[in-house]
Amino acid sequence: MSTAISIDLKDVNLYQDNKLILKDVEITIPKGEMVYLIGKTGSGKSTLIRSLYADTAIHSGQAKVLNFDVANIKDNKIPALRRKIGIVFQDFQLLADRTVYKNLHFVLRATQWKDKAKIDKRIQEVLTLVNMPNIAQKMPHELSGGEQQRVVIARALLNSPELIIADEPTGNLDPATSVELMELFQKINQDQKVTILMATHDYALILKFPSRTLRCENNLVEEISIKKRS
Repeated sequence: MSTAISIDLKDVNLYQDNKLILKDVEITIPKGEMVYLIGKTGSGKSTLIRSLYADTAIHSGQAKVLNFDVANIKDNKIPALRRKIGIVFQDFQLLADRTVYKNLHFVLRATQWKDKAKIDKRIQEVLTLVNMPNIAQKMPHELSGGEQQRVVIARALLNSPELIIADEPTGNLDPATSVELMELFQKINQDQKVTILMATHDYALILKFPSRTLRCENNLVEEISIKKRS
């Protein structure tokens, strides 16, 4: 059954080391929407993102992510939540000592895939989705930054997530490569109907690929208007 609302936060307060980071957070993101999260370093973007996959505790308020009550989630339910979420990190976090295939194989085995033929098929599917069908046997160091980030996106897609959370995914990439990555994210959002929440500092990309935008500032999260660059 599909989830009509991917993220639904009401009156959420988030702390770090007993310091209030974000207060009274109200966010509703319907299934299939693409949303940017912006804000200065230290404004709470990463804290908010980590709370969505139960890596940071929610101190008060109501929080549902893909129908999981993340404000009160039990430890034994967290793996099931995270299997429905694909996470794309700025710094790739690929395992440097193994091939692209073995990086992806590791994730599938860790999430209870056992059938080798199905594993091989899924790895080929996600590499094709990110337009890199022929790099399974390459090592991460043999790939450019943009290629490595495509592998990271492929990794995030392995378990057919309903939600992708991308934390500064173009932060280490040049402008041209960043545009290519954004086109890929848009394609995944539109073709796969995957909800995407992307934290970014890159205003040029937001202007080029406008979408609903939330800003963390002064301990609050507010929706702001971004006009497309002509």
